[in-house]
Amino acid sequence: MTFTADRLLLFGATGDLAQRMLLPSLCALHDDKLIAPELKIIGTARSDYDDDSYRSFAREALNKHLPDFRKAAIDSFLPRLSYQTLDANEADHFADLSDEIGTIDKGMAIFLSTAPSLFEPTIAGLTQAGLTGDKVRIGLEKPLGDSLASSREINDAVARAFPEDRIFRIDHYLGKETVQNLLALRFANILFEPLWNAAHIDHVQITIAETVGLESRVSYYDGAGALRDMVQNHMLQLLALVAMEPPANYDATAIRDEKVKVLRALRPIHLNESVTGQYRKGAIDGQPVPGYDDELGKDSDTETFVALKAHVDNWRWKGVPFYLRTGKRLPERKTEIVVNFRCIPHSIFASRGAKTQPNALVIGIQPEENVQLQLMSKVPGLDREGIRLRAVPLNITMPDAFAGPKKRIAYERLLLDLIEGDQTLFVRRDEVEAQWNWIDEVRATWAEHSHKPKPYSAGNWGPSAAIALAERDGVTWHD
Repeated sequence: MTFTADRLLLFGATGDLAQRMLLPSLCALHDDKLIAPELKIIGTARSDYDDDSYRSFAREALNKHLPDFRKAAIDSFLPRLSYQTLDANEADHFADLSDEIGTIDKGMAIFLSTAPSLFEPTIAGLTQAGLTGDKVRIGLEKPLGDSLASSREINDAVARAFPEDRIFRIDHYLGKETVQNLLALRFANILFEPLWNAAHIDHVQITIAETVGLESRVSYYDGAGALRDMVQNHMLQLLALVAMEPPANYDATAIRDEKVKVLRALRPIHLNESVTGQYRKGAIDGQPVPGYDDELGKDSDTETFVALKAHVDNWRWKGVPFYLRTGKRLPERKTEIVVNFRCIPHSIFASRGAKTQPNALVIGIQPEENVQLQLMSKVPGLDREGIRLRAVPLNITMPDAFAGPKKRIAYERLLLDLIEGDQTLFVRRDEVEAQWNWIDEVRATWAEHSHKPKPYSAGNWGPSAAIALAERDGVTWHD
């Protein structure tokens, strides 16, 4: 059912995500007139605020996280906000919430950013208060479980109140411009798609590197680790977008149908195709930082780094390895996809001593959004040997290529789509289950062999075994 909601209900409205991402995103959408004037935003959490004090709280968050934003824009945005104190375990609180929301005849969108343990009582309370009708859709912030079994429990609880076409599972990476641009790069240009297969691509690398440590995520991260925190959602979604077949059209069903085929075609990982690590004390940007156990305050076997050699067993990708790596306390913050093409079958320049290198397509997602195609070119000038070749990049830096549009927060796109009902950039249940099924197999392999993470010093690219994982295939990580 298609409708544009005129109510947006934010659970966890005083949390870190709301302060850093949700309120700034909604304020920006308001300022650009991308949300209707009548849209009312109701925040709810256990904190004891009324409407005025919550608006003061929101103003403080916006001034902190949107420091250059116009004061007039914030002033005009804040009247949209109201607030209702709510404890999800107190059923009678939902009746008060219903009174605060008012009529939902024109539609309501719910953004659930709470601990997964609160999903079931929250949905039960919403149902009892009559807030899960045909004109209500719900967005769920991760984590959606820590295994296939637990994710099914959560999805079953949500499905008791909402059909699949009104459930919006959020992976904020899918809201990033360059991730969306990957579809345009592949399917709006005839240049790449004829070469996008095992006959022409040697391997693919996907890296998500962070310089930070635990920050404020101590309790969650030590129970999850890098595999479940980053690989299960962000990395597998990037892999699926790289490897998917061309969809029949650009809509939610067609795109997600193709992604889930990729996820189901992932080959189980052997032990020698994975490396895990945990950072020890070291230095980031020249500043000393503690080790993981020091930050945690106890000994732990949780991995803060993972490198995997994955395979998609289908016709297009048979024999092409996908090297995945992610970790904390690495030398730089970056997310990138590198598509490495095969060598040319015969070099006419070899007789002159000129060496060629395979072409590579580098898609930078963060911190800078760019696309770089590395091509071989003649070095200008005269040479007794006749010719010298060198790899040179053709760069498309998105902020330069599109200098007019301002850089947006990924949640702006996702919140707008939640309000308007477009599921294209959200994750379907069968995708989530295919991702967890593969991750559970990896973890089972580790458990079977009592696999423990190897130490690496903060500021390095993980343990040396991660380098060996690629180099034994003649591959060098793109650093």
